[in-house]
Amino acid sequence: MDGGSGDDHDPTTAAGDKPPRKKRYHRHTPQQIQELEALFKECPHPDEKQRLELSKRLCLETRQVKFWFQNRRTQMKTQLERHENSLLRQENDKLRAENMSIRDAMRNPICTNCGGPAIIGDMSLEEQLLRIENARLKDELDRVCALAGKFLGRPITGPPLPNSSLELGVGTNGTFGTTMATTTTLPLGHDALPTMVVPSNRTATTLDRSMFLELALAAMDELVKMAQTDEPLWIKNIEGGREMLNHDEYLRTFTPCIGLKPNGFVTEASRETGVVIINSLALVETLMDSNRWAEMFHCMIARTSTTDVISNGMGGTRNGALQLMNAELQILSPLVPVREVSFLRFCKQHAEGVWAVVDVSIDTIKESTTFVTCRRLPSGCVVQDMPNGYSKVIWVEHAEYDESQVHQLYRPLLSSGVGFGAQRWVATLQRQCECLAILMSSTVPTRDHTAITASGRRSMLKLAQRMTDNFCAGVCASTVHKWNKLNAGNVDEDVRVMTRKSIDDPGEPPGIVLSAATSVWLPVSPQRLFDFLRDERLRSEWDILSNGGPMQEMAHIAKGQDHGNCVSLLRASAMNANQSSMLILQETYLDAAGSLVVYAPVDIPAMHVVMNGGDSAYVALLPSGFAIVPDGPGSHGPISNGHVNGNTGGGSSSVGGSLLTVAFQILVNSLPTAKLTVESVETVNNLISCTVQKIKAALQCES
Repeated sequence: MDGGSGDDHDPTTAAGDKPPRKKRYHRHTPQQIQELEALFKECPHPDEKQRLELSKRLCLETRQVKFWFQNRRTQMKTQLERHENSLLRQENDKLRAENMSIRDAMRNPICTNCGGPAIIGDMSLEEQLLRIENARLKDELDRVCALAGKFLGRPITGPPLPNSSLELGVGTNGTFGTTMATTTTLPLGHDALPTMVVPSNRTATTLDRSMFLELALAAMDELVKMAQTDEPLWIKNIEGGREMLNHDEYLRTFTPCIGLKPNGFVTEASRETGVVIINSLALVETLMDSNRWAEMFHCMIARTSTTDVISNGMGGTRNGALQLMNAELQILSPLVPVREVSFLRFCKQHAEGVWAVVDVSIDTIKESTTFVTCRRLPSGCVVQDMPNGYSKVIWVEHAEYDESQVHQLYRPLLSSGVGFGAQRWVATLQRQCECLAILMSSTVPTRDHTAITASGRRSMLKLAQRMTDNFCAGVCASTVHKWNKLNAGNVDEDVRVMTRKSIDDPGEPPGIVLSAATSVWLPVSPQRLFDFLRDERLRSEWDILSNGGPMQEMAHIAKGQDHGNCVSLLRASAMNANQSSMLILQETYLDAAGSLVVYAPVDIPAMHVVMNGGDSAYVALLPSGFAIVPDGPGSHGPISNGHVNGNTGGGSSSVGGSLLTVAFQILVNSLPTAKLTVESVETVNNLISCTVQKIKAALQCES
């Protein structure tokens, strides 16, 4: 091959008259081959000019030079593949021999102290952990053999393995005498193993990884059983129609995988089933990507990050993906502290179109640097594909937390599993997926203003999401913004006041920003309260920005089938010549778990730019608004058209009272270096008190 090149055969002159001529092979001279090899080392892919120059110098046709380089590249590729196959076989044989030696040593354990036979029950913790590591290595070896068989096109059968005894010499650092390769990658495309980042110093990291994997597998098993088992593990609540966990049956069925409940902690558990406009693969990708997960549940997740990826999955999918994550989970109220949790997230495919994603806290494995106030027991979802791109989702939430940190007003909501429960996750997922489906549709909803271009709609929605995210961060005091809490004596007990400096942020006015938030109970249904607060015609009854008159809706972008799920632009009419009209950007939503009304005054010229598709990042705004949730386990949440939103399993449509959170963010001084005054704090405190009193008066609630 290295000395010849071929010419294409000549076509026959007529069909069937003459047989086609055979290819002519030319044997190159040693001098020609030497020249070709020299150029090949410098440039394996010569261009047309180089080939022409070489053909003239060697008295060859350009086509002969071209074919020689093609053949030489093919030959080089074949040699490399043979070499890689040889290395793969050697590594496979080495692993097989090592595994069999370790297995033989495990059958005949030797005491490291006296040298005699060891009793299994007396083996040290290190040796027991080596057994776990050995089992993992065996699984890896089996996968390597299977993959090597696919790569070579035939089953792998190693040579006869040595039958020798090997003492498990465990050193002071608890590691094997041999070191494993840092990373092994096989060029097998979609059949490749998951990328495992394995440090060469296999000490605590390997131990942690093994323990993480065991914990993840146990948590996955528990989640699937809790999702599939009905009574007596789950009992229907006659009053509300929700499912309640039978804790006695739970303790009889499962062994706690993260240990016993800490003293002073209480348990919350819930399960919810729903149909969502998203397929299982897309939902799994969203859950395994921390940024997309936070964006999907942006009102529930204040902040999240992936701290370590233990496995990316197998075969180019998320099956077997395992990662370590941190998250701050929130309820929109200053009376409920943000839940900071560190947990494992494990994804597994159970069948075609059936996936499960489970979370479980790692506090019992990995020491936390902060005081733990919440532990996440196996929680997550089982997703099954349905026709037309829909999925059936069974969501389970199970947690233990320190109730002493929660205000009395919100304790029934949390203990019943409603506050952070499965219904809230499913309802949010349904609402967000419905919104994405509407935005991706080519047809514009009938209520939308067709004058807004597609790029303008995207810019407005992006601005509205930033407004809502900033509102949530101000209510819950998450670490998204560096808020400083104020302990002012002239502020009501249940009002939390915080302050921060806004510097060099184009999305906010510069200066001192003051945030005040409180939560109150009102004896009205969540639906009635939501309808009152979002109605622009009734806004003058509680909003001092309305100039005392009704507001007009200038633009409307639907985000769901319900008219309450939308982003709108409102204009307050000027009552006299001395007043100027203003624009207010507002986002509202409601689902089975609660509702939200967020708004912010915006600059008129800036909004014209946004509505024409301009960049919304430079629109300065400070949001205010309301968050509404039902007041306890007896409530079904917001009702739309006489029916309970979401999959609550039926039950009465009557609802009890509501828990209303009121929050304002105000620029009290345009100089970031200025000091906060007592008058500013009193002003925002009076604003909250006045707004709450106006709402009570309008709804004829008792003070």
